[in-house]
Amino acid sequence: MSARPYRILIFGAGVIGSAYAIKFLEAGVDVTLFARSNRFTALKEKGLQYNEKGAVKAVQVKVIDKLENDDVYDFIFVTVRYDQSESALLALKDNQSKNIVTMTNNSIGFTSWLDIVGDRLLPAFPGAGGQIKEGILYARFPPKILIATMFGEINGVVTERVENLAQLFKTAKLPYTMNKDMKAYLITHSVSDIALLSVLHSDHKVIDEQTIRTRQTAHQITVTLKTYLRAIQKAGVAIHPSVFKFVLLCPSLILDLFFMMWLRTRMVRDMLLPDYADSANREIVRLRNDLLKLLS
Repeated sequence: MSARPYRILIFGAGVIGSAYAIKFLEAGVDVTLFARSNRFTALKEKGLQYNEKGAVKAVQVKVIDKLENDDVYDFIFVTVRYDQSESALLALKDNQSKNIVTMTNNSIGFTSWLDIVGDRLLPAFPGAGGQIKEGILYARFPPKILIATMFGEINGVVTERVENLAQLFKTAKLPYTMNKDMKAYLITHSVSDIALLSVLHSDHKVIDEQTIRTRQTAHQITVTLKTYLRAIQKAGVAIHPSVFKFVLLCPSLILDLFFMMWLRTRMVRDMLLPDYADSANREIVRLRNDLLKLLS
């Protein structure tokens, strides 16, 4: 790849796509956002609005709602939910860009994605979060010690495009980690999300604030997480990152106390917001169904 500025497309203008767009724009990267309907209109009219230390700011960004096959980018980042991933990849199937970075959960592996976009696929996972309120992005980038953007080839080889992607993140001053087993990482992460979020959003309803603070809720997370971790281990999937192996060794009482504290955090309060809960529930249902296919 030449020394010219990277040209990237972020396919999906939700929280993750918008957060990365701001970081890349600040670093001088040529960024285009793909958005639809109301989000597309808002970005065209008002720019990408975001909160920075209590002040609302806006930055102009190129935004499209239709992608031509010969509109080529160095990297296309797919930042949609897991339940929307296949439809997003189908929309990119005939585009001639060579690197499609899927920044989303995955609980079953990459076969169906490879069938759509072939070896252009480069799996990743975002190191950001937050929410969008009234069109304004409230992004969170946790410290690298907690989570960083994770990416790597399916076969674990550090290729030229992985190194180019690393350089892009260095340019944007975004913490990252190259991972040699993205399948194991994503399946393990999906298991943790299923255990945590299926308790918060069970039966298409959001858990109430009184129930969420109980030991019973925390214990339900503990039991679910341990059950699924043992199941993927039995299915031959490595538990990765290895810190999750500690979950299997840790007494349930200790984990219950940890999850009781976690259930009182601001992060969990955000997860109980109606918009987040609705979209998260759809993703978790799909993740769980696909995980069960893998385990069976």
